[in-house]
Amino acid sequence: MTEQQRGRRAIEAGPTGKAVADNLARLRKVRGLTTRQLSGLLERNGRPIPASGITRMEKAERQVTVDELTALSVALGVSPAALLLPLEDSPAVGIEVTGGGTVSADAAWDWADGKKPLHLPEGDVSTADLEYRLYGRPPGRRQAQSLVLQPRGARGRDQIAKIRQAYRTLADLGLDLPELQRLNVDAFEELMGDADGTSVD
Repeated sequence: MTEQQRGRRAIEAGPTGKAVADNLARLRKVRGLTTRQLSGLLERNGRPIPASGITRMEKAERQVTVDELTALSVALGVSPAALLLPLEDSPAVGIEVTGGGTVSADAAWDWADGKKPLHLPEGDVSTADLEYRLYGRPPGRRQAQSLVLQPRGARGRDQIAKIRQAYRTLADLGLDLPELQRLNVDAFEELMGDADGTSVD
């Protein structure tokens, strides 16, 4: 592979880049803005992008940096997720997420909205969900999800027994779920180390 081919491949848009290109063009038109008008708005907001750059972004010929994505989202009055994912949320429709493969559109939006992990592991779904919210959301933004526990066999009953024991341990410490949601990651890990008598270091 020549250096020129390597360079061309490096700027090739993947599925998320193509979604950004499509959404940028769609949202700009819905807002009734020309590329020059959007460029002017971005300049007034402190993140200039020339009109020609916007045109190239819409054709997926120019990569969009994280800062540009944020500035475009602000200028267009949408969240960054509105640029990152296709405007589709049907569970019957599969969309490709860069690095995540093809997933249902509703799963992609739940992930982008901070509701649940993109992929749930087999088995211990509740732990994956808790860790997703613990490590990916600020304390005041963590929402309790109702979990329906359906034990399957002896292993399922053992897992539920462990969850109940962990809850009792935390309740004995005087904590309830809303209080746990407000803990930051370090405080949570320290608390769990104290609760079971082990160190998390």
